[in-house]
Amino acid sequence: MSIAKVRKKDTIMVIAGEEAGKTGKVLHVYKEKNRAIVEGLNLVKKALRKSQDNPNGGIVEKEGSIAVSNLMPYCPDCKKGVRIKRDKDGEKRIRKCGICGHSFDG
Repeated sequence: MSIAKVRKKDTIMVIAGEEAGKTGKVLHVYKEKNRAIVEGLNLVKKALRKSQDNPNGGIVEKEGSIAVSNLMPYCPDCKKGVRIKRDKDGEKRIRKCGICGHSFDG
């Protein structure tokens, strides 16, 4: 992934798959695998072994990763997933909404 389409703490919208149409906040991005973990989406069940912290063991639900190609940045002004364009703000490059110009970086 040469250019980061989504980054940690971005609000995104899922555009394909079982979770299509849902929005959430990015918790972690795996650049090598082109995948991201989104808060509250793609929940998977994981079996836990007995330990001192969890004496009974059990099954917990946690977020699984989603392919970055299935995610779009969510624009709060347009109320939908949008493509981004890059503009220069002095020396710094910033990501903006391709439709309304809302800035995603600070």
